[in-house]
Order: sequence, then C-alpha cells, then structure tokens
Amino acid sequence: MAHRSPRLRHSRDHRHPCGAGERGLPGVGGAGDRRVTPRLPFFVYGTLRPGRHNHAAHLLGHVATEEPAEMPGAALYAGPGHPYAVENPEAGPVRGELVTATPSAHAPLLAALDLLEEYVPGDPRNLYERVVREVTRTADGATALAWVYVAAPRVAARLRASGTVIEGGDWSKAPGLRRLEKHP
Repeated sequence: MAHRSPRLRHSRDHRHPCGAGERGLPGVGGAGDRRVTPRLPFFVYGTLRPGRHNHAAHLLGHVATEEPAEMPGAALYAGPGHPYAVENPEAGPVRGELVTATPSAHAPLLAALDLLEEYVPGDPRNLYERVVREVTRTADGATALAWVYVAAPRVAARLRASGTVIEGGDWSKAPGLRRLEKHP
C-alpha cells in the first residue's frame, strides 16, 4: 500500500476559507471559519507568474486578466526553489501580477493553489498562509483586495533571522533565478 503524506488533502478539505488575518476582509474570520470564500483575484509573485512553470501548469487557460501589481508591507525572500513574501510594514513592495480567474475556474483554482502551496486552514505545518491583502495595480495605481500566499509565521521568523532578501521585491529579476527555481 502506498504511503500518503498527511499534508495532502482531498479537494473537499478546501471548502472553507483560511484565516484572513487581522487586516483581512470583515466577516472572514480565522482558521476553521466556514463562511463562503470571497471570489477575489490572486496576487502571484513567484513560480505562478507568467512564463514560470507553475503558471503554465495551473493558471494558463483559467485566467480572465493578468495585470502587473505590487503588494506593500512585505519583503521577498529566496526560499529553496521558490520565493516567500514575508509581511513587514516597513518593507516592500513585492512585485508580481494580479490574476483574475474566469468565474467558472475560481473555486477549482483556489483549491488547486491551496494544494500547490500545501496550505491547509489552521494547520501549524503550513509553509504559506493564504490571506487577503490590498495590492496596487502598477498601470493605474488602483488598489484591489486579493488572495496572496505569504510565509507562515514559523517560516517568516526563520527567513527574517537568516534568509536572503530579494532586493527590489521582484522574483523575475532575482540573480540566479534558474538555479533557484525548481522544475517539475
């Protein structure tokens, strides 16, 4: 019998939203909150950006719009194979894209991205937390709320203590990107 990692969950485990955090949406509470997940765009800053392998694997064909955007209040750190946005009010912005899923793709895409990022609401083993944050479109300066995966608290603490900051907050311009990025 094959051994399954306890981190892998069935899609039915992703029906409820994560803790949106203290700066999240009103009415969307902490882990285990079973209210309907808001249908928000996603802010992506790493391997889900256009031209990266996870964009082709997960977003291509499921996206209505992609716009350059920035997320203030976070620093970008190099992780093994992928970046982490670490919240810090004095840092930023992190540069990426604001991705709006097609209406029929939003719920399945949210579940697929949770699986990709190994995010399970309320799980202390998470590497990322899915939170709602305000991002700014670079073309017109307009702001929008978006889902974004940021470093989970224990990962953020480790990165702050000994991680490598990606200067300028742009993973696509990180030195040695090909060396850092894992391919499937």
